Amino acid sequence: MREPRKIKPDAIYHITATINKEEKIFNKDDIKDMFLKVINEAKFKYNFELTNFCIIENHIEFILKPIKDSLSKIMQWILSVFAMRYNYKHHLKGHVWYDRFKSKIIESEKEIEIVFKSISQKPVEAKLIEKVSEYKYCGISLIIKGIFDLIKKPPQNLLELAFSY
Repeated sequence: MREPRKIKPDAIYHITATINKEEKIFNKDDIKDMFLKVINEAKFKYNFELTNFCIIENHIEFILKPIKDSLSKIMQWILSVFAMRYNYKHHLKGHVWYDRFKSKIIESEKEIEIVFKSISQKPVEAKLIEKVSEYKYCGISLIIKGIFDLIKKPPQNLLELAFSY
């Protein structure tokens, strides 16, 4: 039996979801664009704040705060809608995601900074680019461009961190 998800009112979560068999389905821009479109649609359907995100070859990571709707409801919609569209586009059936998404409550400002940095560094660690600012499928790209429709404008300390990349 799996452990129940830890939920706390007004909490901010570090979310991770991995592609089944660790396949690198996000190595094509059209698939990453499809995922961004699903997140954007979710923003109209559910009330949540996204502070940072990154889409890497075989997984996604978010810093997400549910406002009105439950974390599970938001993530279930995002992951299942993407999976249905991905399978439809590629004439596939079956699981896209390895298992249920992972979530960890972020307990402090220091921890938010650590997770923000960690998520931001993913494309460099994966050797997809040399500078984080060059990767358009992460929150840093939007922050640097001053685009705050998909993500929430981060507090000053994270904003400064974003511009240090």
